[in-house]
Amino acid sequence: MKHGGTMKGGKRTRVMKNRIGCFIGWFLAILLLQCAGSSAGICQTQASQIAPKPPDAPEQWKNLIGVYASSHDTIYVAERETQLVLVTKKPQHVKLTEYAHNLFGFSKERLFDDTALVFNWDGNLRPQSMTIGAVSFQRLILGNENGASFRIEPLKPADELRKIALAATPPKEEGNFSKPDLVDLSTLEKTIKFDIRYATTNNFVGEKFYTQAKAFLQRPAAEAVLQAHRWLRQFGFGLLIHDAYRPWYVTRMFWDATPDDKKIFVADPLQGSRHNRGCAVDLTLYDLNTGNQVEMTDGYDEMSERSYSSFPGGTSLERWHRDLLGQAMSMQGFTVYQYEWWHFDYKDWKQYPIGTKTFEEISE
Repeated sequence: MKHGGTMKGGKRTRVMKNRIGCFIGWFLAILLLQCAGSSAGICQTQASQIAPKPPDAPEQWKNLIGVYASSHDTIYVAERETQLVLVTKKPQHVKLTEYAHNLFGFSKERLFDDTALVFNWDGNLRPQSMTIGAVSFQRLILGNENGASFRIEPLKPADELRKIALAATPPKEEGNFSKPDLVDLSTLEKTIKFDIRYATTNNFVGEKFYTQAKAFLQRPAAEAVLQAHRWLRQFGFGLLIHDAYRPWYVTRMFWDATPDDKKIFVADPLQGSRHNRGCAVDLTLYDLNTGNQVEMTDGYDEMSERSYSSFPGGTSLERWHRDLLGQAMSMQGFTVYQYEWWHFDYKDWKQYPIGTKTFEEISE
């Protein structure tokens, strides 16, 4: 009886355990499906929050778009929602009505009463100025308008800059840093494109700084870039890399070459750059179908307000491209540098020391 009772009780115990095991397995499966659904929902929500891609502005308007300044004010001529507008510093958007290729009137939200706006040409493709009533606004030439890279006149010759930088010592740092683990971004995925400007003379100084056209990032940052690249596929774009890890001596060269009024666009070598830590990347978008780089509000490394991540000018499509790039990168833990729409810092940059290794030393 005791023996039979024990067998019966053991059988019940096994049945109960099996049922509990099945229930736990079923519960975990449902939980995993819900989690997977939630993750997909997050991605779909983030994608759906992106405004629809706007049409490109008419070519004749692109010649008018720009920054115009009087002795007292600065006004942006921009395109917004298929409408040519003036953007003031307030900011306020004033819609323009086109009467002729160089003559525009103001909408009901006008700031200038019934005064007409006239663009003034002098035989060039783009106007040199615009006139509102009796006030003349000169068009500011902020960068190269023929598509060439922005250039400065370096404060010292390149050979002298390099000699000084190589003899200098990076700032001393204290703290427990993570061991550098720099990844060659070209090994991540073949659809990521590269245009490493500092390995050529096609850059803001006009000198070669790198002996190899390479781009390296700390492994977590590199993996985040890959995820951003993959997320952008749904919009028909991929990433094009201009620069990533930068040896400290190159940062010193940039600083010593750049005039004081443009130093907000280069890192102070006494502080070190996020690029030196392998946690900053300069990049843009390219069209997956054509392989062409997309149009932004300005070109890479231009040292003007058109480079600001919040610049209100340009076309709707240019700003949409810029904002889409910012969204893709911010979702993966990057923060845009406010003065350069193309520069993104990875969230963990403080964990890594300033790097001095050349590309050759990294590849060894």
